[in-house]
Amino acid sequence: MIKQLISICILLTACSIDSNKSQTDAARQEIIQTEKAFETMAREKGLAEAFSYYADSAATINRGSSLVHGKDSIRLVYLSPRYHRVKLEWKPDFVEVAASADLGYTYGKYIFTTTDSTGQAVSSKGYFHTVWKKQAKGDWRFVWD
Repeated sequence: MIKQLISICILLTACSIDSNKSQTDAARQEIIQTEKAFETMAREKGLAEAFSYYADSAATINRGSSLVHGKDSIRLVYLSPRYHRVKLEWKPDFVEVAASADLGYTYGKYIFTTTDSTGQAVSSKGYFHTVWKKQAKGDWRFVWD
């Protein structure tokens, strides 16, 4: 009887681990797809539209030496003239998801390209880090970028 109970416990634990792994794997794929859609929207509709759309209502972005809090404030940052002719490209190199499958983070490389006063394209490269939170309706929004 004890051996049967131990076997059942082991089986239930294994099923739980498999279920959790499939949830985190699914969440990882959702975040990757969200990153792709985010980058596409930024390219097609501009940074203000993309960053405000994908921001959680309590999101914070780190831009230079300042933190910008909230979806509306983030939108205002990207509506400034500095960002009008900017091309921003990025792709996550790494994605991790919490065991709860409702929080994750990405990091990778970005290329920020703008036009200088002579009309020349000027690019800078760097690394980004984004924290993603799953929303009540199942979509993902960033809480930190």
